Amino acid sequence: MGAHHGYSVAVRWPAAGVQSGGPDTVTSSYTAYTRDHDVVLPGRPVLPGSADPQFRGDPERFSPEDLFVASLSQCHMLWFLHLAAESGLEVREYSDDATGTMRVEARGEGQFTDVTLHPRVVVESGEQATDEHVANLHHRAHALCFLARSVNFRVLVEPAPLHVADAAA
Repeated sequence: MGAHHGYSVAVRWPAAGVQSGGPDTVTSSYTAYTRDHDVVLPGRPVLPGSADPQFRGDPERFSPEDLFVASLSQCHMLWFLHLAAESGLEVREYSDDATGTMRVEARGEGQFTDVTLHPRVVVESGEQATDEHVANLHHRAHALCFLARSVNFRVLVEPAPLHVADAAA
């Protein structure tokens, strides 16, 4: 059996600065209360959370759905960078415009049906800078990503064609 790693996150509602017991902080009806909350991890900036705007949340705060898709993208990226470094591929830039689809049933319950990652990498020229090698790294990163291995829906990886950095840049 492998090593176990624990994670602790505090979620606080209402968000800091909102008066507890005020008009927005009593769940007297579905439309009465704020969805704004704080995600707190010791020693880190507070992450402002809310519901998705479609569920009466603040569009300027992070929703659980946003963070869920972001966490899958981050996990893949971190494994890809790890594998690239091990293989001798020098990555200069990595970006991903990940998308996710969530289906909400008539009674209100819902679930994600898919997340698609769209990674784009810029690499230094060299022996490892081939589309085939980068595709293999994406495949391995997907197989190793702790989060993609933990969900019960498809996580698709659709990488953009490889871009080799201009040596003069």
